Amino acid sequence: MNFKDYNFAGKKAIVRVDFNVPLDENGNITDDTRIRGAVPTLKAILAGGGSLIVMSHMGKPKGKVNPKMSLKQIVGAVSKALGTDVMFCDDCAKAKAQADALKAGEVLLLENLRFYPEEEGKPVGIEKDAPEYEAAKKAMKESQKEFAKTLASYADCYVNDAFGTAHRRHASTAVIADYFDKDSKMLGLLMEKEVTAVDNILKNVKRPFTAIMGGSKVSTKIGIIENLMDKVDNLILCGGMTYTFKKAEGGNIGNSLCEEDKLDLALDIKKQAEEKGVNLVLATDSVCGDDFKNDCNTQICPSNDIPDGWEGMDIGPDTRKSFASVIETAKTILWNGPAGVFEFDTFAEGSKAIAEAIAVATENGAFSLIGGGDSVACINKFGMADKVSYISTGGGALLEAIEGKVLPGVAAVTE
Repeated sequence: MNFKDYNFAGKKAIVRVDFNVPLDENGNITDDTRIRGAVPTLKAILAGGGSLIVMSHMGKPKGKVNPKMSLKQIVGAVSKALGTDVMFCDDCAKAKAQADALKAGEVLLLENLRFYPEEEGKPVGIEKDAPEYEAAKKAMKESQKEFAKTLASYADCYVNDAFGTAHRRHASTAVIADYFDKDSKMLGLLMEKEVTAVDNILKNVKRPFTAIMGGSKVSTKIGIIENLMDKVDNLILCGGMTYTFKKAEGGNIGNSLCEEDKLDLALDIKKQAEEKGVNLVLATDSVCGDDFKNDCNTQICPSNDIPDGWEGMDIGPDTRKSFASVIETAKTILWNGPAGVFEFDTFAEGSKAIAEAIAVATENGAFSLIGGGDSVACINKFGMADKVSYISTGGGALLEAIEGKVLPGVAAVTE
């Protein structure tokens, strides 16, 4: 079912959103991007005469109640975003009475789904190599179905608007769809935008296509890097993974991050790029610190010649220029992962330079897609969210989609 074609009048809609927002030590939201992202879908349902049961996870409580990950902390923020008082149910599996009592225009937010292990569908407290694991896994899958059935019983229709968890086959993101017919389940407006943005990267590429991959480890990005090799013209690799490449090439990297067991992989990636005609761009200079903190001593070093006791924390001025020259001429841009420790202002200039170059390219007609928590935090920190084409709410989901994998949360509703 297409969201815009569904008549919500008099209907109860259970909506899976991604309200896994970052909180400070006092429970205050530090970035409300994900809440704002879900607002159009939620408001459209209310405007259409429906009532809302909103569900989400927060953090990784591992199937146990943890007050620090309670969604009760964000009720005020959600109420403000929707312009209406939001009710709260402190047990997502015992919300039937509150859901039944909902009137048109009313909103009920359920407690953290992951307080129940059934949400993720993984046995708790049993190691994977334990002899009883497979039996426990099978039993948990049955429990997951019952949990999803309970959630489904609250509503007349199901809307998945949580792209950030679409790559997981969890009770609320995929299994629940089995309990609604094809005319009563749909993607929300945010999910539709996310799927379209991915299609723009995969199917409607305008060249040159430049991907910028940051992050600390080559190992966590290897799948997406290898997949992009067949799609991009330019591949910029930055962040901590830079130094695994530099060491693999025989350089000195001081105390910089390095995956010693991935040196051969780094060389293989360089070889793949060469064979496929991809312009692989790495840092040539780095801003280095003598401690992992904002107010440490700093110096600029060649990225392959960093003294002992110092570590690369950001790209240097020469690298910022070389990255910018590649980015600014692109027509399609994907950015996932910062260039350095952007959380420290001392080491944020490299990531800011990337953001500025993307903004220039976008203004010149490029399609720019920013995805992943750190990249989104970057673009927001620099106040440049309105200078790019699209900011994705998904990290892992975005990368898996671009890798060409089927997202269970999308397939459960659309196939």
